[in-house]
Amino acid sequence: HGKTPKDAASVRATHPIPAACGVYYFEVKIISKGRDGYMGIGLSAQGVNMNRLPGWDKHSYGYHGDDGHSFCSSGTGQPYGPTFTTGDVIGCCVNLINNTCFYTKNGHSLGIAFTDLPPNLYPTVGLQTPGEVVDANFGQHPFVFDIEDYMREWRTKIQAQIDRFPIGEREGEWQSMIQKMVASYLVHHSYCATAEAFAKSTDQAVHEELASIKNRQKIQKLVLSGRMGEAIETTQQLYPNLLERNPDLLFMLKVRQFIEMVNGTDSEVRCLGGRSPKSQDSYPGSPRPFSSPSHKASSSQPYLPGFDSNCCNGVTSNKSHSSSPHSHKPCPPGSGSTLPASDISLNGSRSQQPITSSDVDMEVDHFTNGVTESSSNGFLNGSSKHTTEPDDCDADMEVESAQSKRQLCGGSQAAIERMIHFGRELQSMSEHLRRECGKNSANKKMLKDAFSLLAYSDPWNSPVGYQLDAIQREPVCSTLNSAILG
Repeated sequence: HGKTPKDAASVRATHPIPAACGVYYFEVKIISKGRDGYMGIGLSAQGVNMNRLPGWDKHSYGYHGDDGHSFCSSGTGQPYGPTFTTGDVIGCCVNLINNTCFYTKNGHSLGIAFTDLPPNLYPTVGLQTPGEVVDANFGQHPFVFDIEDYMREWRTKIQAQIDRFPIGEREGEWQSMIQKMVASYLVHHSYCATAEAFAKSTDQAVHEELASIKNRQKIQKLVLSGRMGEAIETTQQLYPNLLERNPDLLFMLKVRQFIEMVNGTDSEVRCLGGRSPKSQDSYPGSPRPFSSPSHKASSSQPYLPGFDSNCCNGVTSNKSHSSSPHSHKPCPPGSGSTLPASDISLNGSRSQQPITSSDVDMEVDHFTNGVTESSSNGFLNGSSKHTTEPDDCDADMEVESAQSKRQLCGGSQAAIERMIHFGRELQSMSEHLRRECGKNSANKKMLKDAFSLLAYSDPWNSPVGYQLDAIQREPVCSTLNSAILG
C-alpha cells in the first residue's frame, strides 16, 4: 500500500545515455501525486535494484518529490530543492562534459545536484504510493526548460577554450601528431590495408611489419567469430610464452571458450555436433579430447605451469599412433592432462584417425548455432553475412550462418559432455590460479557467471544470457590484442 520503501518500484529507459551526446535532458510531468507523492526522478546504472526509488542504492541518483531532497547512492538524502506535486514538470539534465547533473522545476534550474557521475546511466523514475501517475518526455514534445539556450552556452564555452588554445608556429607539429595518432589507431586495430594507404599518403612509416599486423588480425577474427580454441592455439603459435606470462589472460580466454562452447560456436563442440566433416583432431585449439571412463586415471593430473612445445592449448602435437596414452607431457595451466591427438575417445568408443596438414587449416564454413555474425577489420555488425577480402589473411575466414534453432552446444550430446568436462578443467585451473597467485574476485565472478548459463534451459533468454551475445567478444578481443602489442 506504499507505506514502506518495500512498496516502491522504478522503471528506466531501454538504453543508457549516449556517451557522445554532450548534454542529455528529459522531463517528467506529474499527472497525479497520488496519496503521498513519494516519487523519485533521476538516474541509475545497469543492475541497480528496480524495486527501490532512484538514489537509494549504489550507482543510483534521484530527486524526491515528498521532501525535495537529493539522494546520491544512499538512503539518506541531502536538502536540494522544493517539493513537487501534481502539475509540476521536473527536468533532469546530465552534462557529460563535466559529469554533473542538475534538475529543473517548471522551466527553472535548481542548480547542480550531483557531480562525478559514472558513464552509462539510464533515465529512471520511481513511484511508491497508490495513484501516482507521471508522463515522461524525451523530446517528443517541446520542453518547458530552454535546453537549447543551455546548450548554446556550453558550445560558446567550448569554442572559447579551443580559440584560446596556443598553436602559433606549432601548427605543423600538431598536424603531424594527429596523423601519428590516426596511424597508431589503424595499426592497433589491425587495419592492414588502411594503415598502409594512410602511411603512404602522409609520408609516414608503419612501425609494425604488415605480417605482424595480419597475424593479430587473424587472431582477432577468430575471437570475434567465437572460435576461441583456435584463437588460443594461434596465439600460442605466433606469440610463444605470451599466455604463460599472463595466466589471468589465459584464464579469461578459457572462460570465453567455455561460453562459446555453450553457444555452440567454438570449433571443439561444432565438430562434435556433426556439422563438420573434420574430426576433433582438426582443431588444435582443443584443450583435450573427451575421455572415456577407461581413461579417467589420466585425466586427473594436476595443472602445471609452463608451456610445452608439443602441447598447444592442451592438445599434444604427437602424430604417432603407437604412443601410449600415458606417455604424454604435461600441458599449460588450465588444460589439464591430455590424450595423444591421434587417439580420440567419445562416449566410451575409441577411434584413431591420422592427422594431416590439411586438417589443421581453418575451416571455411562457420556455423553460429543460429546466430548470424559478420566480421570486418576486427569488428562485428551483428546483422548479416559478410565476406572479407580474399587475401592470405582472410580467405579462410568466410562466415556462414546456420539457421537452425539455438541449442546448447549445438544440440550434440557428445559436445555437451565435452563442454561439461572442459568446465571441470576450468574449475581446476581457477583453483590452481588461486593457490599460485592468490584470490582474484574478477576471475571468480567471471567463472561463476559463465557456469550460471547451465542453470537455464534456454541460456540465451536468461538473466545471464548477455554473455552469449557476440558483442561480448569485443572486450576479450581488445584485451588480447593489447597484450600482444605489449
